Amino acid sequence: MVAAMMTIDDRAGDGTGLQGRTAVVTGAASGIGKACAQALAEAGAKVRVVDLDAEGAHRVAEAVGGAACPVDITDFTVAAAFAEDADILVNNAGFQLVRPLEEFPADVFHQMLAVMVEGPFHLIRAALPHMYAQCWGRIVNISSVHGLRASAYKAGYVTAKHALEGLSKVAAVEGGPYGVTSNCVNPGYVRTPLVEKQMADQAAAHGMEERQVVEQVLLAHCAIKQLIEPDQVAALVRFLCSPAAAMVSGASFVMDGGWTAQ
Repeated sequence: MVAAMMTIDDRAGDGTGLQGRTAVVTGAASGIGKACAQALAEAGAKVRVVDLDAEGAHRVAEAVGGAACPVDITDFTVAAAFAEDADILVNNAGFQLVRPLEEFPADVFHQMLAVMVEGPFHLIRAALPHMYAQCWGRIVNISSVHGLRASAYKAGYVTAKHALEGLSKVAAVEGGPYGVTSNCVNPGYVRTPLVEKQMADQAAAHGMEERQVVEQVLLAHCAIKQLIEPDQVAALVRFLCSPAAAMVSGASFVMDGGWTAQ
């Protein structure tokens, strides 16, 4: 087993990047997922663009020379089928709702866990047999600073991301002997449609300009007062999928402008 793993890893490290690899990226029609699809395609991978937004999935797939897989990630059996022969799996799909805990809708809480925990579980479960058989695989889970820290009014999101961290570590421990790595990427606020909507909502609620919301609300605890760009997150994901990251597993990579340093 170990000898086979080393042979394949040595071959994968010949400088060719991700040529010949199949990558599955969820939530890939926009934002971080779209940037990841682009970055992995540039590295040579064939990308499956998984998203509930069929039009967006087809648009991104055409742009990166990949395949569109329009599916609801909570349709677990259908979604998992797209990952059965995946060499690379990027679990990115997610959404946000901001409400006090006592007002947080129970159905939305359940949906958040389904999208951000159960969905990744089913996809990882489906992908592992193929990864194990070839003694090579890369799993990257797009977590968040909220996978490591809590914020008020985000019970569903914080709970889901903390659970995703645990799932990722178990996959790393079990996958290690087979050459499969699993890591989390933990960005702070990224310039995505999800965050831009929060900016508009917060501006209306606080009676301030969106620029002030970014500096005084969203990035209040950050040393660097800038939103993260999706392609910055994607660059880290690309590294974690590369031959150079063969010994990086079970980790959480914080990209938060100094938020968690304080």
